Amino acid sequence: MEQLSSHVRRTGEWTAPARMAIAVVAVLAVIAIAAAARADVKPGEVITAANASKVRDLVSPGVYYKVVNGMSMKIVPTGQIDWPPPYKDATEKYSAQVRLSRDNRSLVGYVAGQPFPLIDTNDPQVATKIMWNNVFRPLLTDDYDLRFYDCESVYGGLNKPNNVIQYYQIGHYAGYDLVGRVEVEPMPVDPDFKKTNRLWLFGLYPVLSPQAERGSGFIRFRYEQPDRGDDDWSWNPGDRRIRRLNEALQSTATSAQTWNPDHYSGFNAKTEEYNYKFLGDRPMLGVAHAEHSPELKCSTDGGASACPEAWEMRNMYIVEASPRREVISQALQGKTIIYMDSEMWYQPYIDEYDQKGQLWLNHIWWTTYRDRPVPDARVAIYPFKREFEVGAVATDVQSGFATMCYLPGLQTPERECWYINMGAVDKSFFTTDAMVKAAP
Repeated sequence: MEQLSSHVRRTGEWTAPARMAIAVVAVLAVIAIAAAARADVKPGEVITAANASKVRDLVSPGVYYKVVNGMSMKIVPTGQIDWPPPYKDATEKYSAQVRLSRDNRSLVGYVAGQPFPLIDTNDPQVATKIMWNNVFRPLLTDDYDLRFYDCESVYGGLNKPNNVIQYYQIGHYAGYDLVGRVEVEPMPVDPDFKKTNRLWLFGLYPVLSPQAERGSGFIRFRYEQPDRGDDDWSWNPGDRRIRRLNEALQSTATSAQTWNPDHYSGFNAKTEEYNYKFLGDRPMLGVAHAEHSPELKCSTDGGASACPEAWEMRNMYIVEASPRREVISQALQGKTIIYMDSEMWYQPYIDEYDQKGQLWLNHIWWTTYRDRPVPDARVAIYPFKREFEVGAVATDVQSGFATMCYLPGLQTPERECWYINMGAVDKSFFTTDAMVKAAP
């Protein structure tokens, strides 16, 4: 983001006509979604492999592969999602001053909230603006700590048994944003940003299972400068070494699982390192009001997904992301197709294609909308509803190999799982020293 630090200042709120335009667009979107739902699938229907053709045009090719291979869907009415009030207030306060840089790759004037709340699908730069909205989305804005979740790697398929190849359990999946903070001080920008130009910090550690990887971990820093790649470090207690990782590895899965860091939580690669093309917007199925937490292990696809779960018609922006080879020549993907929910601004799913143009990886995220991550939460309770991830799967559709993650875990001691914008972690968590000391 160009000259970000010089633009941390207050601007006027949205005008009444702007508010009215957003309201009209929202109403039209709901009407369109409802009409599409009546025409294609109806609430109450259950979609299985036997009638998968009914949703072929309502999901991505990767999701359709999952349904054909045993993942069932329970169709429910479309529900409404509101942004957290602090995020909405910040959008009204700051969005009028945000614009793209001269090369149309970076942001200028961003402080907090959504950078581009008024999306015009005829805008030549609409795809890039959608992707910057993805960077500063309402899901996670200040800090988060996902405590004790687990994952299973399996070979999925229609009516296959649940044979777990590898079981994973992670102590913390955490992040800290230095820019765009709306709920926890310092707001809206951490003063450390002016010194380090770090936009956000991420840490995944310690790995608690499998035993061969116990104690290992991973830390990642994202920077403001468009031409500066991420800093990444890993810790392996076996050889007791901190390793500096090549940024190209972030688009590659490691060990016996299918997740890569660039897709841990939606499309998370560095925005300026990709070119974007807008492919359209239309109603499609997605999970935004999941009914289960912990998620249900799907019994009809070998445990390679969560099912049955509530799928509803959502309005999606569809964007193609292709790596800029002059910047990241080692990226394995040829392109990634992102399906962005235009209301919650998170991706229900993403499809990745190899360099031959063949569908390679599918990612699905199951989210729910409520004031707590699990119904019996005692600590992680909010004064308003927000979105929580409750399940996620990455599938190699060329082999059937999948890693399904449960948030909260099925076999973990922590049940509340998500602590979002509660000051649960600070910058001290995201150091190599802290990662080493946390290793059991």
